[in-house]
Amino acid sequence: MAAMWSGKSWTDEGAKRRRTTLACGGGAFDELHDELVVSILADVAATANSPADLAAATLTCKRFRELGQHKLVLARASPRCVAVRAKGWSDDAHRFLLRCSDAGNTDASYLLGMILYYCAGNRPAGSELLAQAALRGHAEALYSMAIIQFNGSGGSKDSRNLLVAAHLCAHAAGRGHTDALRELGHCVSDGYGVRKSVSAGRRLLVQANFNEMCAALRAGAGQGVQRPSHECLLSDFGCHHVAAGRARAANGANEFLAEWFATRPAAVAEAAAGAGLRLCSQPACGRPETRKNEFRRCSACGVVVYCSRACQALHWRAGHRTECANANAAGNANANVQAGAAAGGSNANAAASALMA
Repeated sequence: MAAMWSGKSWTDEGAKRRRTTLACGGGAFDELHDELVVSILADVAATANSPADLAAATLTCKRFRELGQHKLVLARASPRCVAVRAKGWSDDAHRFLLRCSDAGNTDASYLLGMILYYCAGNRPAGSELLAQAALRGHAEALYSMAIIQFNGSGGSKDSRNLLVAAHLCAHAAGRGHTDALRELGHCVSDGYGVRKSVSAGRRLLVQANFNEMCAALRAGAGQGVQRPSHECLLSDFGCHHVAAGRARAANGANEFLAEWFATRPAAVAEAAAGAGLRLCSQPACGRPETRKNEFRRCSACGVVVYCSRACQALHWRAGHRTECANANAAGNANANVQAGAAAGGSNANAAASALMA
């Protein structure tokens, strides 16, 4: 640690500032060494639950504000510390995330990359930031890059790269990303971008369900949560008892996207709808289509669309399985009515022909 603060300019400037402040009757805070203040602010940033926590600490005095911009502080900022809200988006928020990203904070690189790619329409800059975070092993960034490659986002359908997408999913799954593991399981089962193996794909899906079930049990420990049946491990959609928002609860990027598109002006929303662009039907996702018919449709009802298999599984557990069944039942009923009407019309025509004969 001492080596980090061995720069002569840092020590000399800090000592000179303290001597000047004390001579002018400064407060006790001004007697603290700069390296100590930076260390404390870095701990505050690492444990902050919102950007406001770090901002409150830096408002103590001008010196704290300056030291709060140090790279060691910004690099250690927690995911919640950099999780700016869509309703509070501004140039200042943009600069804050950019400074954190430049300091090496992968959570900031991921969040800013998602904002620029999907909200600001600056896909080159967004892709670059997502790639930076992915290269540093950020699981969410790896998975987001995989979704972009699976869908060919920002380009045509022919720009999809299934092999790269599957490899990105494998890297994210190796870092504990359950949604990426489920996506990879479906890819292996269907031979989608990788060599097909139904048994290996099934094992990956079971592992994803098991990880999800364990996470739910840990979260509900001591709260009287009912233990799920082992049968959910065999489901393609995960354990039904798990709350639909589980995978997005701690993901500030998806929260930002969902809030951003929910509060956009009506004219912008109408323009997107007129172009045939839709949002992922999983409410907590927030990803929009970048071209018409980019996302996959529910094969049963054909009404809802999803950016990924993971979002489809979450939405299915959230209640779409009931909505989809009702839609199918209504469709079957309409088909029966139409068939009956057609049969009735045929009989009437036959009777009229007989009378005329």
